[in-house]
Amino acid sequence: MTELRPSNPRVAPLVAYDPKSLPADTFISANESPYDMDPELKQKVLERLAALPFNRYPDPLAGKLRALIAQGYGLPGPDCVLLGNGGDELLMDLFLAYGGPERTLLNTPPTFSVYAYNALLTGTRVVDVPRRADFSLDEDAIMARAARGDIDLLVITSPNNPTGNVANVGFLRRLLESSDALVLVDEAYMEFADAGCSMTPYLGEYPNLLILRTFSKAYGLAGVRLGYVLGDPRVIRELGKVRQPYSVDSISQVLGEVVFADRTRYDARIRETRGERARLSAKLAALPRVRVFASQANFLLVRVPDAHAIWQDMYEQDSVLVRDFSATPGLEDCLRITVGSPQENDRFLQALCKQLDRRR
Repeated sequence: MTELRPSNPRVAPLVAYDPKSLPADTFISANESPYDMDPELKQKVLERLAALPFNRYPDPLAGKLRALIAQGYGLPGPDCVLLGNGGDELLMDLFLAYGGPERTLLNTPPTFSVYAYNALLTGTRVVDVPRRADFSLDEDAIMARAARGDIDLLVITSPNNPTGNVANVGFLRRLLESSDALVLVDEAYMEFADAGCSMTPYLGEYPNLLILRTFSKAYGLAGVRLGYVLGDPRVIRELGKVRQPYSVDSISQVLGEVVFADRTRYDARIRETRGERARLSAKLAALPRVRVFASQANFLLVRVPDAHAIWQDMYEQDSVLVRDFSATPGLEDCLRITVGSPQENDRFLQALCKQLDRRR
């Protein structure tokens, strides 16, 4: 038998993305909502699904949902919106359409690792402009690097994952005005942030602005895999050329339509998450040897001594799972905690205090 032909040389050295998902009684590691769908909305979905012909392909571009989203954001029409199988598919579409060999991404680590991963996968050159010690963007360095004219794509996450801080709107507008590079602002967690932090009001002003949103976080549909981008129709058209056909199935489209049409129903849950975030942050800040970073997302980043061992002991002894970032450059001794239900947050605090007390 001949030896197996190797994979693409670009793929061979890569390590598959690992969300570090493990079974746990208190699962607060993936930035999911702790709440399932509202029962009334779930009933609406079930009624719609009862009449759905499963033998037919879905609407290839999810036209009805695109129109709803465009109307919700005050955009001219559905050609300003593209749906995807979660934000992850749309991020790959972005790199397929605007990255590639002889193309350059400006990245701002520490941030969502998938950006750099997609760049490597598509042969896109990566230029890193690291964040400051407090995880804020180094705005002067970004502007100076973009001014050299060789950047094709910038990705700015706001609120940033895993640090939770937002980008300054004024800075983003200056960046958009100073460059023809495509600027993706990843707003997957924006529903949890203060008013005035989103770039959506400026979509009509900047053809090089693209905004990513998702149903996974504030709307509690992580299991559905449904995301969307908002932007200039010319950009949306290019992304559509590389998008997988029929990637958003009929069931997901129904769920998206029902939830988006009644999205104000989620406002109370978002307020509760923000309140729990504040409570959890205050409790953590009062603990010795713990530093908690300000966040406008549905998670908190904390720095604790011996973070990896604490992460492992909380999981093995108390079945509390948070996300360990302690091996990530710039995030040494950091853990990310999803804001869960009050009960989940209390169980986490008890487990963490137990481990800190052991290490006095």
